Amino acid sequence: MNQLDALKQFTTVVADTGDFRQLGAYLPQDATTNPSLILKAVQKPEYAPLLRDTVAAFRGRPLDEIIDRLLVRFGCEILSIIPGRVSTEVDARLSFDTSATVTRAERIIELYQAQGIHIDRVLIKVAATWEGIEAARQLERKGIHTNLTLLFSFCQAVACGQAKVQLISPFVGRIYDWYKKSAGAGWVEADRSGANDPGVQSVTQIYHYYKKFGIATEVMGASFRNVGQITALAGCDLLTISPDLLAALSASDVPLTRALDAEAAKDMDLQHIELDEAAFRFALNEDAMATEKLAEGIRAFCVDAVKLEQLLLAA
Repeated sequence: MNQLDALKQFTTVVADTGDFRQLGAYLPQDATTNPSLILKAVQKPEYAPLLRDTVAAFRGRPLDEIIDRLLVRFGCEILSIIPGRVSTEVDARLSFDTSATVTRAERIIELYQAQGIHIDRVLIKVAATWEGIEAARQLERKGIHTNLTLLFSFCQAVACGQAKVQLISPFVGRIYDWYKKSAGAGWVEADRSGANDPGVQSVTQIYHYYKKFGIATEVMGASFRNVGQITALAGCDLLTISPDLLAALSASDVPLTRALDAEAAKDMDLQHIELDEAAFRFALNEDAMATEKLAEGIRAFCVDAVKLEQLLLAA
């Protein structure tokens, strides 16, 4: 049994890509996309027709609507291949606007439903800002399920649990990147790998907290830099993995065992936390890594959203 098949025994495997032609090789349950992945995909010759066809069909409509229609087009193609859910992201430029995020999410769901896609097969991705989490709270009450992304801190996870969001995507690799850069020459890779990887430790803490207190929100580790980060989180509810790392897992027959155990978490001595807006903002501000990576992630997604708009205008 290769490592990918072994991982599927413990964890729901999710493909992190907009390149849906690669999905069949790895048989993931779900798939996630984001503005950067869609931008990357539409610049490939095999996907350019999707962009041209969408623009041609809806020329003259507002640009933000055409982008949503393109995202849904990719999502529908993905859903024709996988059995589970696809995550589609709300424009990152709305990350600090609760009402606009809710409105945009509702339109994305309506576009999916117009294509015959059931609401339960779509997760709306929203940045885990305070405003984004509040938008997710409102969407969940409407029966629209959410995936809170750009999640780097424990306080973000606590607030998402309080909001009863469907799923969170704590970012392993970007946390690892920050600590490695911060340590500089003092970083010793062997000492900070596997269970000692700071990104792995972050997801593990969140997973244990959720399981200890019966929080139903699903934990999906994301943003991996190497196979070791993935195998160290075997047993997490879900892991969303790039095609390159899915291939590496498929090519390896190194034994893999469960690393995270929900039942074991129930016996841990952990403190339950409640956060209001002021406490959330203070806790996030105290976490330099999370503050920097959240801001950086939103900025990067905004840049790629503008690039995607430019491609649509030029089509």
